Amino acid sequence: MEWLKEPETNFPPHETLKHFNDGVCVTYIQEKAGLSQSTISTYLTNMEKCGLLISTRHGKWSYLKRNENVIQDYIKYIS
Repeated sequence: MEWLKEPETNFPPHETLKHFNDGVCVTYIQEKAGLSQSTISTYLTNMEKCGLLISTRHGKWSYLKRNENVIQDYIKYIS
């Protein structure tokens, strides 16, 4: 989640999109984490189900970005 807060600092833009409007390519998240594809997939899927991440698909590539509204609501709730 921290890496996705400032994706331009933590990831290269995907060669197809050249921007981070739709988030970061899941492949880049997996590579940076250094964990298996199945482990990362499980973590990311659970965060998406909770509403913490927004997924967008372009062709065969999936991109994820933080759902800032849900994150801010959660921070307010626990405060």
